[in-house]
Amino acid sequence: MALSRDLAKKRVKRTRNTGMPLWWDRLVAIVALINFTMIVFDLTYIPLRDFWLQRQIQFFVKIGPIEREIPETPIKLPIPPITPIYDWVKGVEPYRETVQYLQLVDTLERTLAESAMEASENDASNSAREIDAILREIRQASLEMLEGNPFQIANKTGTLERIKKKMRVHVFESEDASAKSAFRTFWTQDYLIDNGLIEQLNFFNQEIAPLIASNYYRPVGENGKPVDNFGLIDFPFFVLFLFDFLLRTWRISRRRAGISWFDAMTWRWTDLPLLVPFFRWSRIVPVINRFDEAELEINLNPVKKQASLGLVAAIADDVTEVVIVNIVNQFQNTIRQGSLAKLFAEGSSQDYIDLNETDETAEIVKLVSKTTVHKVIPQIRPEIEALLQYNIEKAFKQNPIYETLQQVPGLEQLEQQLSDTLVKQLYEGIYSIAVSLVEDDPTFDKLWGQLVDQFGQSFNEGLQTEHSLERLEYLLVALLEEVKVNYVERRSSEDVEEVLEQTRALREVARTS
Repeated sequence: MALSRDLAKKRVKRTRNTGMPLWWDRLVAIVALINFTMIVFDLTYIPLRDFWLQRQIQFFVKIGPIEREIPETPIKLPIPPITPIYDWVKGVEPYRETVQYLQLVDTLERTLAESAMEASENDASNSAREIDAILREIRQASLEMLEGNPFQIANKTGTLERIKKKMRVHVFESEDASAKSAFRTFWTQDYLIDNGLIEQLNFFNQEIAPLIASNYYRPVGENGKPVDNFGLIDFPFFVLFLFDFLLRTWRISRRRAGISWFDAMTWRWTDLPLLVPFFRWSRIVPVINRFDEAELEINLNPVKKQASLGLVAAIADDVTEVVIVNIVNQFQNTIRQGSLAKLFAEGSSQDYIDLNETDETAEIVKLVSKTTVHKVIPQIRPEIEALLQYNIEKAFKQNPIYETLQQVPGLEQLEQQLSDTLVKQLYEGIYSIAVSLVEDDPTFDKLWGQLVDQFGQSFNEGLQTEHSLERLEYLLVALLEEVKVNYVERRSSEDVEEVLEQTRALREVARTS
């Protein structure tokens, strides 16, 4: 319960740091979600326009050796008509040729219905001639549609291919037949009458007409792209988001000392996708951020966790290799540029900036030495004496005179006493030397400093003779090159997913414990 209250307090504090009341944050978050939903609908409207136009789901059953598709009864969805309203937003206009084609078919159906009601022979003859003329126009329009491909402008050539296939299979029961011959044959009185006029018209109205009706035309604007009026719908949202952005950043600049209005704007850079008219899909980022600030619970932790792990799995190997190889390259370049030679040449004469007039290295050595001598060594004295005694007895046994002296009575006890005495004297001697080394002795410190300086100077002079420094530089560069090659080879053979799985397991163990 206490942990829950602490988390709740943290959430409240985070929300208040936005500089706006909680009710306003929630209002803007909900409006941003509505706006993003409209953006998703707008981006998917053209690819899904056939669905919004027909508002139904059609299933087909494939039968026969050529898998002829027989449509089942479509499922009509209770969706209000959207295309008559939203076509204007995307600049969609009816395509003239395909509209005229369907109008010809409607004219044919009306003429057939009127001819069925006429009783006189003269009127029936006139209707037959009129029907034949309409069928001739439909056949000509079919050829123009197949040759001109009016579906290409709307990028719906695949729809025309579906129309051809359906007509070939329906008329000739073959996918290899001619589509032009299929349309010419279908739109004749003999074929319609012989195969059932009602059935054939129903086939066209259910299978072909919806595909032809899905064609459209989108005029091109001055920017060279299809007309798109979504910006007019998005403009009121832009005004609200701009007002919220300016007010929010202004309040942040007023509430925090040293923060200018521009600094506050850069602080809220995640809100910028709400203000730009392009890449609107990126508004998902500020939408998620607003819901988090408004305390509207959306548990996105699993999604973010998987996304972050996926990103790590994708780039971890490459990034790690680049970093390590870059570091090794920098070491190699430093050595090649003579920095190592310069370091040894300058030696201790190089100016060193002392911040507190204290030799930290010497003090650290003294502190560790004193702790070791006064605290550690007395605690491990039995172990040290046992080790010394073992080595002394081993030395005795390796001496040829020892075997001869062992035959003399009483010498075994003397050997044990001698061994114990040597162990104690050695320990006391070594310990006394160690104690004297760590005691504060200005003279000793001076002599020790002179020894270290002389050693360093002699070491530098020795390296710079007989090409020793050049050899050392070459060996270091070669060693780093081998490390780089072997590291990259080893990293390429490792499974990053396995490493991430081990990381997840370690986190789970830490969490449960």
